[in-house]
Amino acid sequence: MNFDIVIVGAGHGGAQAAIMLRQLKFEGSIAIIGEEPEIPYERPPLSKEYFAGEKPFERILIRPAKFWEERDVAMLLGTHVASIDPDGHAVTTSSGERIGYGKLIWAAGGAPRMLPIPGGNLPGVQGVRTRADADAMKAASETADQIVVIGGGYIGLEAAAVLSKFGKKVVLLEALPRVLARVAGEPLSRFYEAEHRAHGVDVRLDVKVEAIEGDHRATGVRLAGGDVIAADLVIVGIGIVPAVEPLIAAGAEGGNGVLVDEYCRTSLPDIFAIGDCAAHANDFAEGATIRLESVQNANDMANTAAKAICGDAQPYHAVPWFWSNQYDLKLQTVGLSTGHDDVIVRGDPSARSFSLVYLRKGRVIALDCVNAVKDYVQGKALVVQGTQATAADLADTSRPLKELVTAA
Repeated sequence: MNFDIVIVGAGHGGAQAAIMLRQLKFEGSIAIIGEEPEIPYERPPLSKEYFAGEKPFERILIRPAKFWEERDVAMLLGTHVASIDPDGHAVTTSSGERIGYGKLIWAAGGAPRMLPIPGGNLPGVQGVRTRADADAMKAASETADQIVVIGGGYIGLEAAAVLSKFGKKVVLLEALPRVLARVAGEPLSRFYEAEHRAHGVDVRLDVKVEAIEGDHRATGVRLAGGDVIAADLVIVGIGIVPAVEPLIAAGAEGGNGVLVDEYCRTSLPDIFAIGDCAAHANDFAEGATIRLESVQNANDMANTAAKAICGDAQPYHAVPWFWSNQYDLKLQTVGLSTGHDDVIVRGDPSARSFSLVYLRKGRVIALDCVNAVKDYVQGKALVVQGTQATAADLADTSRPLKELVTAA
């Protein structure tokens, strides 16, 4: 079996790569290899609307099945790529099937990072990455009384918000001194901690999990010091492990992700990598090599790779953005706040509508906007331009942010 383009990964990046190739009038054969049995679907709703039962699965499909058929994109689903032969331009599946390619786009994402502790693999300990994960979590939560969520990042907080709305007792454990510590400033962390506590979530910070208790199924979480928190279900949301083993084994440069250049090319010939697993030098992180785990990044990198394959190479340069829905709060983030040396609070957190503006050397590098859509829309230009602005101007809610763009 041979294809002109083989895309490994049926998530946002893989789907968008195929879509863009056809939009660019690529007429060769395309195949998407996906480990799951489903055609490409949206991932973010798994811990939000899909988990809450607000959206059926059909509504989170990226495109209906007919779309892929009409564009002659072959779907090789329920298939795991075990190895790559870069010289022979072929991948081999775990069942031993060899699939040839002209060019390979690696969009495999990653697997939930689980806890390497005693009991970490017990039934009732659940990660959140796939539809099957969300379905298992939803089914288990229906009969569970108390649920422990490990991890105070977006996935953990979103799951806690849904579960608390279901009326469950939820304990959220975070190893660091505040939630969202790796991605947001302290004012946003404290705001979300207060919101979750107001909704009945028992948020515990600076805690170390030593083991998951239980014989045949998880029954509790043991902390350093010996305290045990009873749990009918344990949800682990502590990030992902990038799925790059076959690439690295084949000789691609990388480690925590596979290294790509500005056109999303790996160090191996005719192999591109995009999305969560692609480590790249990012202009909005002062050129640091990072991985971005977001839909926006997956889609933008997919477009970059597709254009390069079609002879219209354009360097990847996209401002990062992200969103999170918790309770009636919509958080929208633009830019990367890592390395900021000042943060301005714009608006009143007690009114549950405000923004944080992050500065580095006086220039705007990122915004976190809570129920503040105008700030998000107008603030993007400040980040793209690296606008120099005073704290007084940024904090003045009577002055639209677009005026600062004009002034700059």
